[in-house]
Amino acid sequence: MKILVSIVVSILFICSSISADSYCVMSGEDGNIIEEKDMHKQQSVASISKIMTAIIVIENGNLYDTWKCSDAIDKAYGSMLYLKKGQEVSVEMLLYGLLLRSGNDAAVELAHHESGSIEAFVDRMNKKAKDIGMLNTVFKNPSGLDEEDGGNLSTAYDMAILMRYAIQNPVFVKISSSKYYKTKENGTWKNKNRLLFEYPFTISGKTGFTKKAGRTLVSAASYNDMHSIVVTLNKGDDFAFHEEKHTAFLNDYKNLEVLEKGTYRILGRNYTVDEAISMNLKKDTKEQIETFSYIDKKKLYVEVLQKGNEQVFSYMAGKGVRK
Repeated sequence: MKILVSIVVSILFICSSISADSYCVMSGEDGNIIEEKDMHKQQSVASISKIMTAIIVIENGNLYDTWKCSDAIDKAYGSMLYLKKGQEVSVEMLLYGLLLRSGNDAAVELAHHESGSIEAFVDRMNKKAKDIGMLNTVFKNPSGLDEEDGGNLSTAYDMAILMRYAIQNPVFVKISSSKYYKTKENGTWKNKNRLLFEYPFTISGKTGFTKKAGRTLVSAASYNDMHSIVVTLNKGDDFAFHEEKHTAFLNDYKNLEVLEKGTYRILGRNYTVDEAISMNLKKDTKEQIETFSYIDKKKLYVEVLQKGNEQVFSYMAGKGVRK
């Protein structure tokens, strides 16, 4: 913890006046919101959209599929890997180019390879968004460009939901946390996410920028088995801001057990919790919390009220709960 404290002290003077147009700090374990500003404000999100593009491909594609770049590559512009028509590529290579270098040509080629067209792929992006609870998000393309179609619209909260979902996938984490990737024809790619080089607790992230969206950034950090997720939209000095918010959370919060395993009688029925339920709560609050459990649609929910804080954290314990 001394390392974390020193980081806070060293960057505090840099970040004291930082503010984002909208941002969200989320606890990775339970999805609770630690801090936010206008997190439900819908706006263009630029290339952090590529997190969804990557997840669709990782979950449904084959990393080792190879093919030659199609005519669709000619439609790509902006941030590029400079792939050539007819060049042999693989899903894995393009995912690295997508997440490390934000290649729009990689996004276009992956969409066509996985779904046959941009339109069909975008339909899958929007369906996935709804499935995981991104209720204020509309995807229009796999890259995040916004000059032609108005761009992908989302919120800081929705993008935090997406990142929380994405970091549960080890392939996504492996690729997005890679600092470099060496290719045969396109040289060595360096990750644009500076946090991987400057903040040792970073485990994932994605940068973005367009004139309309401004700078956008999603990042995840981990320490002592806790995870924090930070999203900033239209934020200038975003890397320093993310360091500050991750460090504050990892310093001030601790994973605490709020419900022991055992059998509980709720609304006249017995429910067995096979594993103890833990949540990320402020340190030294173990004796200052009240826990409420209830069943809704056959799922167990736990709400925790921190006395003096007037903040209620909720957690859905869907696994390991049975009648």
